[in-house]
Amino acid sequence: MRLRLVQGTAAAMLLASVLCLAGCSGKEDGSELNVGYFNNVTHAQALYMKATGSLEEALPDGTELSWTAFNAGPAEVEALFSGDIDIGYIGPVPAITANVRSKGDITILSGASKAGAVLVKASGSDISNVTDLSGKTVAIPQIGNTQHLCLLNLLKENQLAPVDKGGDVDVTAVENADVMNMMDQGNIDAALVPEPWGTTLERNGAEIVLDYDEVYKNGDYPVAVVVVREEFLKDHPDIVDVFLEEHIKATDYMVQNTEEASSVVNEEINAATGKSLDADILAGAFGKIDFSTDVNEQAIRDFADISLEQEFIAQDYENIFSERAGKD
Repeated sequence: MRLRLVQGTAAAMLLASVLCLAGCSGKEDGSELNVGYFNNVTHAQALYMKATGSLEEALPDGTELSWTAFNAGPAEVEALFSGDIDIGYIGPVPAITANVRSKGDITILSGASKAGAVLVKASGSDISNVTDLSGKTVAIPQIGNTQHLCLLNLLKENQLAPVDKGGDVDVTAVENADVMNMMDQGNIDAALVPEPWGTTLERNGAEIVLDYDEVYKNGDYPVAVVVVREEFLKDHPDIVDVFLEEHIKATDYMVQNTEEASSVVNEEINAATGKSLDADILAGAFGKIDFSTDVNEQAIRDFADISLEQEFIAQDYENIFSERAGKD
């Protein structure tokens, strides 16, 4: 699937409908919009909209907007189930899990970012390609997340398998912030991590084995998508359309004004966490991420197949793309 909502007639129709819904059909007094996100560069549109107040300004009068930051996909999924958030920036694999567990109530509204992950090795390691991971220990951020599934796909393509599936590659979950120390101590040999951690590791001596466009599908796979609760979409289609229009605008800004956008995002990360990214790490991270509303439907399909094979989900997804997704 390719989301091209900002081009040609489709963009004009969407903008017209948004303007009419926001300005012609009356106010949504008393309505709420709760948005979930991570304080991470792969969720840059959320950080940009929160920092600038652009979404709040665009919403119908009387709509209360709240932002909730999460540290992991499972926690955000539970918040979607409970109704604590209505729209969320989240990884594609948790999005699939949420869709399956909710029996189709959680759907993908748009793409957000692509690629943004690298396979790195400890400095001086004899690993030069994926086949060299045989007998090695490889870190991923979380069992069952997007980087883990990318690694499992790489192993399968190279006739390798993790230890728990009868192979000899020891795959272990390690917090991104701890990967460098684990490498230095010799506890792990390689890691498949998202940005900005890939660039951070590289700046601290780790070496690239596979760059962002070599890990999976030449980089044409989602690392973050936007999901929506279908119940919320049904009750508040006008609010969802306004959100989507602002998300598209933020995405365009990321692409056309990368340096300025990254600065705004970094300031928001600093405000939320008390620590900003160094300029070179920020630039390196943004250079390995493709901000786009497009979603590679085949990548979602493949992630679901791997999730089924690994028993991360018990059944296949259903109706995973929202009607607002604008499939071509």
